[in-house]
Amino acid sequence: MPEYRTCLLPFLCLSSPLAAQTTEPWQAPTLSITRYDEDWSDLADAEKRGHHWTGPFKYIPIADDIWLSTGTELRLRNENYANNLWGGADAPDDSYLWARAMPYADLHVGAGDGLHARAFVQPVISYAVGVAPAAGPIDQSRVDLLQGFADISLGPVTLRGGRQMLSLGTERLVGTRYGPNTPLAFDGVRSSMALGKGARLDLFALRPVQPGPGSFDDRASSTRTLWGAYATLPELDVYYLGYRNRAARFGGVQGREVRHSVGLRSHGIRGDWHWNVEGVAQFGHYEGQRIAAWTVGTEVGRTLPALPLSPDATLRLNIVSGDRHRDDGTLGTFNALFPKGKYFGELSPVGPTNIISLNPRISAPLGNGFSTSIAAMAYWRYARSDGIYDIPGNLVRAAGTSRARFIGKEAEATLSWQATAELELSTSLSLFAPGAFIRQTGPARTIAMTGFEANFRF
Repeated sequence: MPEYRTCLLPFLCLSSPLAAQTTEPWQAPTLSITRYDEDWSDLADAEKRGHHWTGPFKYIPIADDIWLSTGTELRLRNENYANNLWGGADAPDDSYLWARAMPYADLHVGAGDGLHARAFVQPVISYAVGVAPAAGPIDQSRVDLLQGFADISLGPVTLRGGRQMLSLGTERLVGTRYGPNTPLAFDGVRSSMALGKGARLDLFALRPVQPGPGSFDDRASSTRTLWGAYATLPELDVYYLGYRNRAARFGGVQGREVRHSVGLRSHGIRGDWHWNVEGVAQFGHYEGQRIAAWTVGTEVGRTLPALPLSPDATLRLNIVSGDRHRDDGTLGTFNALFPKGKYFGELSPVGPTNIISLNPRISAPLGNGFSTSIAAMAYWRYARSDGIYDIPGNLVRAAGTSRARFIGKEAEATLSWQATAELELSTSLSLFAPGAFIRQTGPARTIAMTGFEANFRF
């Protein structure tokens, strides 16, 4: 599922009895990761702005039909590893602190159904302490521009140009990399067309932003390009993604990759049941080889209101292709492009390439803002002749001479507390025990990870 947090501002609950009698109830929008898709225009009503201390920041009137919305995110995250990469990492035992701030300003000109112009700016300040052997740009990008774009809307069509984060569907192929310290953004152009009845079509041509280790040195990639079309319909997404990488690497060989992805996603809720099923086929070419790869991801769950705490039980099954035959002229290794940062959970040493994963999970609200989840994961290689990869697609363990499929098993528990409408505190414990493939190909100790996070957003 997308890495959205449902932090809602309870304006109505914090309003005075008199205000509750004289104004219509209003529900604040859900705070999103990208921030630019939050609609605070209803706070043009000054009385509504007075219902909560953040109201004057979310709608700042400047002139007729000109207003500014502001907000921020302040996050501290501590992660502690023992035996990272089963003891094979450069620093297998590591403990570090991530700190980031992401303020934003969103200027709107125009109102109603007519011409509407907009400018959105969001810097990112990301620092890390204690990362061994050294902090990379994903850990620490110092001060830089995360998002900065302008768009113009006329009726159902919006045209946008500049730097922007992008979240498509459940972020299997294009996500925000929200979990790590430096999120992912893209430079380029995007158009969105509302088609009515909850349907929308997005067209885009973008380059991913490559973060640098210093301030104001993030640049659009000179080797990678993404383009495509994404149609969002009620309970159904249909999309095409084109991708080119002039410095791709598969099987230890660097070359030019052109890959096309065609996907279909069905999702929805029926009573106590919910589902999210997605399939993707990939084709193209890489250094004289044709590409033939695919993935199917399924998620089916049910809320159990008859049980104490009304828990939600979910079962996820993912199958992602790998390269079965090295010398047949066909590359079967799936490329997840730009997936979300914590793909299978808080601890994700393996990513969505050449893998079969099974993941049952139970989550439940505990009351007073507390919630918890318990999950188990098991992982197998799809193709015995291919290795295992991390989330960005880098080879973690080569296949070697091992014929074993089983990578390992994992257990994870999380606890979070929505202390206020703006402040969330969370912690997690994860253990990853190696399977036969890991034991046969290198260090094979059990990975342990604990995480602690404080996130303040409005």
